[in-house]
Formats: sequence, C-alpha cells, structure tokens
Amino acid sequence: MELKYVVLYIILINIIGFGMMALDKYKAQKSYWRIPEKSIFVVTLLGGGIGTITGMYVFRHKTKKLKFTVGLPTILISEICVIIYLLYKGILQMLFI
Repeated sequence: MELKYVVLYIILINIIGFGMMALDKYKAQKSYWRIPEKSIFVVTLLGGGIGTITGMYVFRHKTKKLKFTVGLPTILISEICVIIYLLYKGILQMLFI
C-alpha cells in the first residue's frame, strides 16, 4: 500500500462527504427524496469527517440536529486519535514500508 493512494482516498472520500451534504440540502429545499442520515454517517466513518462537517456548516444543513453536531465531530476526533495511536506504536509505518 502506497501513501499516495491513502492520501488520494482521503481527499476523495471528503469530497464525497462534502457533496453529500450539498446534495441533501438541495433535496431538502426542493422536497425531493433525501439522502439517508445513515449514509452520511457511513461516509464519515470511512474517513470523510472533514468533508461532511465542513459541508454541514457551509450549507447550514443539519446544524440543529444534536446527532450531527456532536456525532460527526466525535467520529472524526476518534479517528484522529486512533491514527495518532497507530503512528505512536509504529503500526502505520510498517504498512507503508
């Protein structure tokens, strides 16, 4: 596994998360069929936390829902803590050798 592919993945999943928030906001305004909340959380869990959180505040979408204002940042912070722990233990370095 090469680091450039991991970086590319992180960039793409965050663009997808940002786009999902934009699309869901648009659909909400037009009363169209919406993106399930579960899908937004899955994208966040897959590494798209920065994109979904940014989209949430840029589009002012789901900012009144505690599940999102607390849940999405909690997932992101947890993922960052896991990455820091794995870096500290040297596990991630072994994957990229």
